[in-house]
Amino acid sequence: MDSYSLKSVFDLPQPFQSCFSFRYFNSLQSECFPTCYHSDVNMVISAPTGSGKTVLFELCILRLLSRSISSEGRFIHVKGSLKTIYIAPSKALVQEKVRDWNQKFGPWGICCLELTGDNESYTPRNINEADIILTTPEKFDAVSRYGIESGGLSFFSDIALLLIDEVHLLNDPRGAALEAIVSRIKIISCNPKMKLNPLAQVRFLALSATIPNIEDLAKWLLVPDQGIKRFGEEMRPVKLTTKVFGYAPAKNDFLFEKRLQNYIFDILMQYSKGKSALIFCSTRKGAQEAAQRLAQIVMNFGQSNPFIKSREQQDQLREASMSLSDKQMQSYILYGVGYHNGGLCHKDRSIVEGLFLKGDIQVLCTTNTLAHGINLPAHTVVIKSTQHFNKEKSLYMEYDRSTILQMSGRAGRPPFDDTGMVIIMTRRETVHLYENLLSGCEVVESQLLSCVTEHLLAEIVQLTVSDITKAIEWMKCSYLYVRMKRNPENYGIKKGISADRLEKHVQEICVQKVNELSQYQMVWVDEDGFLLRPLDPGRLMTKYYLRFDTMKQIMRTPESCSLEDALRVVCFAEEIAWIQLRRNEKKILNDINADKDGRLRFHILGDKGKKKKRIQTREEKIFILANDCLTGDPSVHELSLIQDINSICSNGCRIAKCMKEYFVYKKNFKGAVNSALLAKSFNQKLWDDSPYLLKQLPGIGMITAKALHSMGVKSFEALAEADPRKIELVTGRKYPFGNHIKDSLLSLPPKVDVKLTEMESHTHGKSKLVVTLTRISQSGQSAKRHYADMIIGLEEDNTIFFHEKIRVDQFSSPYSTTILVPISQGKQTIKANFIFEEYIGIDVHQKLFFMKEISSDVILKRNRKQASFPPPEEIFVIEDDDRNLTHIPQEETSTLSKDKEESNSIPTFDLLNEMFEEDECATEVQEDKFKIITEKTVFDHIREKAKNFSLLSSFENIRCPPVEVLLGRNHACEKWSNHGHEKTSYHGHEVVVLDDDDNKVPGQTDVNFQADLRKAEQEDINLSLTLNDHNIAVNSDNISSVVDTGTPFR
Repeated sequence: MDSYSLKSVFDLPQPFQSCFSFRYFNSLQSECFPTCYHSDVNMVISAPTGSGKTVLFELCILRLLSRSISSEGRFIHVKGSLKTIYIAPSKALVQEKVRDWNQKFGPWGICCLELTGDNESYTPRNINEADIILTTPEKFDAVSRYGIESGGLSFFSDIALLLIDEVHLLNDPRGAALEAIVSRIKIISCNPKMKLNPLAQVRFLALSATIPNIEDLAKWLLVPDQGIKRFGEEMRPVKLTTKVFGYAPAKNDFLFEKRLQNYIFDILMQYSKGKSALIFCSTRKGAQEAAQRLAQIVMNFGQSNPFIKSREQQDQLREASMSLSDKQMQSYILYGVGYHNGGLCHKDRSIVEGLFLKGDIQVLCTTNTLAHGINLPAHTVVIKSTQHFNKEKSLYMEYDRSTILQMSGRAGRPPFDDTGMVIIMTRRETVHLYENLLSGCEVVESQLLSCVTEHLLAEIVQLTVSDITKAIEWMKCSYLYVRMKRNPENYGIKKGISADRLEKHVQEICVQKVNELSQYQMVWVDEDGFLLRPLDPGRLMTKYYLRFDTMKQIMRTPESCSLEDALRVVCFAEEIAWIQLRRNEKKILNDINADKDGRLRFHILGDKGKKKKRIQTREEKIFILANDCLTGDPSVHELSLIQDINSICSNGCRIAKCMKEYFVYKKNFKGAVNSALLAKSFNQKLWDDSPYLLKQLPGIGMITAKALHSMGVKSFEALAEADPRKIELVTGRKYPFGNHIKDSLLSLPPKVDVKLTEMESHTHGKSKLVVTLTRISQSGQSAKRHYADMIIGLEEDNTIFFHEKIRVDQFSSPYSTTILVPISQGKQTIKANFIFEEYIGIDVHQKLFFMKEISSDVILKRNRKQASFPPPEEIFVIEDDDRNLTHIPQEETSTLSKDKEESNSIPTFDLLNEMFEEDECATEVQEDKFKIITEKTVFDHIREKAKNFSLLSSFENIRCPPVEVLLGRNHACEKWSNHGHEKTSYHGHEVVVLDDDDNKVPGQTDVNFQADLRKAEQEDINLSLTLNDHNIAVNSDNISSVVDTGTPFR
């Protein structure tokens, strides 16, 4: 585009002109300006890295904000009414945009919210009030999955603009999550009930590096011809030259990385032309070693050091080195070489960045995170190896394509350079991959097929897919469907297949996946294989983002699940199946399993029950590493094994939490208690019998914990009584360290006393049990919320008959509830477990023994055990919230029935603590019945069922979320009847009557679905459910209405 046709910033309305620090948009930006700012069409833009694509995002945001400009030219903003979602592949890129856009749009009152793993402090209210939500695909998918149960998806109706950065991420395994959420937004936006909301006219803008099949992306995102913009290398402000060098592989990945350091200096001498260079290394240590190697080489050059150009530069570096705190860096920068990574303190990083920008440091070795974050361009970029060490998977993996492109985009420094150089150092066998990548010849394919089961289940749980036709429609909204038609062979389909046969293949995939989910009781399917409804195991799998095979492992766990059984489920989980058993690790693992000091809780045993001498599988390796870590003082110190342990613990905690909720749902007492203990053991990296429990407190590490252990302080109670001066003496620290250590006890939750009392019962065959909770201390940090699970069960029958999740610092103390427990012949043991969600070593356990003789005399014995710690002096009570109850779907589908027949259930049973309210419409299915459907049974009935369900939208029959369940202040005087139990006031306590009939399933409602439907059709009523149908209390901060999806929309 000629300079005279460049668009000016002054073409924007006056309030928006201050957004940009320049006067004219560049050629690419000017070409896209009319479409971005003067229309609302969807766009997909392919252009080289560094060509100024980010400005296009900002123009589209301004287009959306222009609706808030009044006729007088003033900007009038309504918070959260029109939302922009920005999705980027990395947290660093998201955080950079958050900083930039807060600075640009913040003065206008525009609220930017970061949704990444680094920011967990947001609430549904924050999301609803945000104007721009910046997130990664996985985080947004997880928030979407989890949020529907608490009304968290109400913001969906306000989404007016979706910005996708680096859309070629679809080609990576991570791209499946991006594809799933875009398809989700597409299918919800097409819902007729959304026509009055911004989501109905949602706009898509996707930016990509140079790719050959941009038309496929355009078709997926519904982009018209005028919205497709393709730009070549001519749009890059600095011409880029790329060289890809292949090297022979070494014995292992680590040695290959180290060998490449020997070639860097020669490459710089040949291609950098004496200008600045960035060396991208895969690890912090690798960056330090590369800088060290270069410094050692140029040290031998003396005064002819090629990285030092003048005496002035030398003086600047000598002066700067004295200000650095990093000793290695002090010596390296004297030779014009430095390194930059997250391990440096903020002061050192700032000094190094300044020296590099000024040109005093000519060569900077860094990690790939700098490519996404701080803007430090250089003439030459060297990518030392195309593999990086993945901490989660504990192995070397190829960089994803977006990272390579980001690193390459740092080459060239306008206006200082008119050319840039990119050098990629890789293995010989992967040279062609990166030649194609940088030339834009790599076709973007879909990665959804390998995990379509998990994503389809997520849509069923969210009720965006409510029948088999909607499942097929969802598949057709995906990028997978577009690429199946263009490149069927890549997805296991014969080339040249007809369109009809392709349609049939998609239908077969949907039916097959639904059959698998139905077989494992993840979803309920009606007798015709048409309607789909989520069941609780499916909800749990979706909530905890688990793979299907892992959930099947959980469901196959034996009923008498021990702590060891629960640990073995984690070891076989697909989430950590990539952990390898390396040859050089076997001796270490064998020695740990031998356990000569008796440290381990569990061991790998051989055929004769003796400790196995040789570890042979990755599952055994995971089991040994977990046991070693949970001792509190692991003997493993090798970096690779430590990284394996970190991944095992993070994934293990999530899997164990899912196991706990699944066992509560199944009313499995032992499984629930053991899984709850395992989850927080993984979280704290401690067993409950570890001598280093004090490591849980802030400020106490392994050294301090061992010192305290040596003076006999092993528990919270002992620490509370310890002398601060003696603590300082033992730890070798100065005053007031001892006081600070004792103050760390304030982070613990309040102390709670649990009492079980038997009372006289007038009901034949039942015993009355009074459970009393008394908070006898208050948390020292009132801002932090502490939760606990109250689980009461029968040891002999392994059955839970009471479960409630409690916010420990807010229930009305004392709180009592009375339960009528069926008593059978012989000895029975009632166990009450008050299990804190986070901390180990402070749980409260109590037992009650019943002995029923033939004469009906009951002998009562008590045995109480409780951990405790001294309370702070101030004691006060905080009023609690009300509680609502949840229910479990069983038997047949229910629509508008309000008078539900009750069956045996756990009092105030709350499966997920955000589940749907019980008095709302639910799909109810008997858990042990499921339908195996075939394509024929589905499509033979569609036409007939379409008549019967003419009034039933595919998004109806939903259930809305309850308020978070907490112990209520007024529980003792409530009267209610739900879930098969009756609860009335009795001597100041709640009385829960449990049915003896165990054959019924909690929450079962016997309603004739077809009869209700026909009756509704005859009376010409609308069967869609709204919040008003069930008188649901909605938080004033999030007043919602319900659309077809079953999602409360704001």
